[in-house]
Amino acid sequence: MALVRILVDGYSLLHGWPELAPGAPRHSERARNELVRVLTQYHDATGEAITVFFDGAGATLQATENTSRCPVEVLFSSAGRTADELIERAAHRFLAFGEVLVVTDDLAERDTVSGFGCAVASCRNFIRRIETALTELRDQLQHRNRAEQKRFRRPPG
Repeated sequence: MALVRILVDGYSLLHGWPELAPGAPRHSERARNELVRVLTQYHDATGEAITVFFDGAGATLQATENTSRCPVEVLFSSAGRTADELIERAAHRFLAFGEVLVVTDDLAERDTVSGFGCAVASCRNFIRRIETALTELRDQLQHRNRAEQKRFRRPPG
């Protein structure tokens, strides 16, 4: 079955990735924006659809000119709800369309969604997956750029 969506517990991933947005508090707008930026790069490298969930009624993501076209869906829980509840609901609904991967370090949440039939990943494993994909993309771009440079340096024959 094909992977149809990656559901990310945003604050869980931020807490597991202190190298991302160093010096910024984990619940800050700066840290959230940096996470979405990296997840967007990952999406660009893999084409995998991603939704990132954050606890917090009233929290926002910095609006940019590209926010409306951002391939990473960002959702905040409303007052009285948690990101975990939203993740569980989304996981249950997306399963009808294929495999769903939930990224969190919350063991109870992982048990719940794996009980639905979702695949689960720890934040550390997902960070490695992101780093690998971005390294491979960088390598492919360098190879492509070198090939194009050689092509344009050749004398006409």
